[in-house]
Amino acid sequence: MFRSLMLKGACLKMKNRLIPALLSLLLILTGCNFLENKKPPLEMVAFNSLTSEEKNKIPVSPKDSIVDKVTADKQLGKQLGDEYVGDTLYTVTFQGTEDETNGRLVVYININKETVIGKGYEKNASPTD
Repeated sequence: MFRSLMLKGACLKMKNRLIPALLSLLLILTGCNFLENKKPPLEMVAFNSLTSEEKNKIPVSPKDSIVDKVTADKQLGKQLGDEYVGDTLYTVTFQGTEDETNGRLVVYININKETVIGKGYEKNASPTD
């Protein structure tokens, strides 16, 4: 009888230590997830930089855009600024935004995936006769 009481006491002491330890571990692991720096997808960075008029041109969803990694050449440098010539950038091209005078809407994002450095339209291809 004395032995079974001793075992029950030992189990209670272990439970009393185990539960706070598990709760502490859970809080630490949960806290680490909140501290992670989660960046929004490039499509959303680009979409959030658009004017209301530009957003209204997108027929479906910003997720239907095309993301590419490009190196800025001299021609793109004229549009964005000469300091970007030779830099690697992301382009987000929104589908379905072209019209009679402009091609698709393109947003240029710095390689850090946070800074929009410019936007414009693709040039429409000249019709061949």
